[in-house]
Amino acid sequence: MRRACVAPGMTDISLTHITPMAVMSIAISVAAAFLIHWALYWIALRVAKHSKIEPVLLPAIFQPTRWLVVLLALGAGFKSLDLAPRTEDIWSIGGRMVFAWLVGWLVFRLMRAGKAMLEVRADISVEDNLKARRRRTKISILYRICQCIVGFLVIAMMLIAIPGVRTIGVSLMASAGLAALAVGAAAQPALKNLIAGIQMAFSEPIRLDDVVIIEGEWGRIEEIKLTYVIVRIWDDRRMVVPVSYFLEKPFQNWTTKTSDLLGTVFLYVDPTADIERIRTRFVEAVKANGRWDGRVAILQVTDHRADALELRGLLSARNAGIAFDLRCEVREVMLTFLRTEMPEALVRGRQKLEAEEGFTSPAITMPSGAAG
Repeated sequence: MRRACVAPGMTDISLTHITPMAVMSIAISVAAAFLIHWALYWIALRVAKHSKIEPVLLPAIFQPTRWLVVLLALGAGFKSLDLAPRTEDIWSIGGRMVFAWLVGWLVFRLMRAGKAMLEVRADISVEDNLKARRRRTKISILYRICQCIVGFLVIAMMLIAIPGVRTIGVSLMASAGLAALAVGAAAQPALKNLIAGIQMAFSEPIRLDDVVIIEGEWGRIEEIKLTYVIVRIWDDRRMVVPVSYFLEKPFQNWTTKTSDLLGTVFLYVDPTADIERIRTRFVEAVKANGRWDGRVAILQVTDHRADALELRGLLSARNAGIAFDLRCEVREVMLTFLRTEMPEALVRGRQKLEAEEGFTSPAITMPSGAAG
């Protein structure tokens, strides 16, 4: 057998006692690993078709498990070789790092598949989707928290595999206190939002697809990230809000308990108008609209001024979007009714009408000494 020549003073990093037979053995081991993995995957697919295994699970783990099997086959093959000490150290460190990375990849794919399976069971497209939105919100937040934890553990395991990093870590222990204070101060906003995200997953001040009013903007919760929330405004703008905002500042949530909502329609009519007739027409307009959910349809006088009465109509709908459309349509019907059938109920300028009718105000006698 031929041994590689090494110059004096140099570390031997070459393979020793390597033969074509050993190389062929490694190649056969890798090929067998690919073949065994494919065969097991094919059998698992067939079994999944006749069982309750979710269809997204097997495709998710296909790639990570294949390379894990290949890595194990390579490790078994290299054991049959007589490696130089330096080469054996490099393979040992590299193998452990790759193994940690592949395991992390596999866990990430499993978490993603589990998230997809749980989200399928929480359908938010149905009319009454409160429970589904609550479940999806928890899934989304906890999934991102698990991503951070698994990513941190994978990086830690990869670094632990390097002896030099462990040595450096031990030498830095003396200054760990100051470093922790500095990092904590710098990362305070991120940690604050991270903790708020964990708290929000269980306290549920908001959920996916909730209708909210934030900073005077009406919108829906589109995405809940680990440290921030994306709100889709009614005109398709996006507002990015820190998670801590929803635990520290007041905001309106129109769908906290249910998506059902009351809408309002304000009308201003002349003080002499026939309120009962207007009320009857309002109720008829609401009941004739297909967006009404059959719960509330009333009209009340809510304010009285010298020149007008304020009428507030209450109507109900299944959700905020439908309620908004219902309000607009009923308001339009009522304005048409007042204009065409009850023009006398429209608010008029009193001074102008009185002048047209020849009304003269009585003379006002000033008390003596009032002038000046």
